[in-house]
Amino acid sequence: MTTIDCRNDQCPTPVVEARKAILAAAGRTVTILVGDETARENVSRMAKNQGCEVAVATVEGGYQLSLAPGETPLPATSAAPASGKTVALIAAETIGSGDDELGAVLMKNFLITLRELETPPEQIFFMNGGVKLTVTGSDALEALNQLACMGVDIASCGLCLDFFGLKEQLAVGRVGNMLETVQALASAGRVIRP
Repeated sequence: MTTIDCRNDQCPTPVVEARKAILAAAGRTVTILVGDETARENVSRMAKNQGCEVAVATVEGGYQLSLAPGETPLPATSAAPASGKTVALIAAETIGSGDDELGAVLMKNFLITLRELETPPEQIFFMNGGVKLTVTGSDALEALNQLACMGVDIASCGLCLDFFGLKEQLAVGRVGNMLETVQALASAGRVIRP
């Protein structure tokens, strides 16, 4: 039996680690320890969507979730899959408004979670303040480098990098331009925009 201790980890780590363990366990029970109710609910929901039976117990510092193989989940009913590339457009260094510190954490978690998609986007275009995520010193570089290693084409708007005086600090991906961004978005089967 595999046991993972995520009691000190914040979202999305407990869900990501539990999903990896379920996929690697091939029919065996996985036990994951989480530190709060939100993680307990998020991991439980993900595990049930993966066809697992979930048993929850209270333990010191949080909860223990036993994720046992169950029936294969029914495929979700949805519209026909889109044809064409999946492209992400990121035009800010934060997600949402209200608090920039929280918005920065949300953006970093969004990029980390993109890696966990069954089919990550083929291309990610960064524009305006979003280019700040691709330069030296960015907290998002680890996630972006991992996406690049998976074959994701990462392009930062050259005009935007110039505007912010960051072109020489580009640390992941390449310099892109508006024409290729518009063409990629126009021909995309799916566009992801946080």
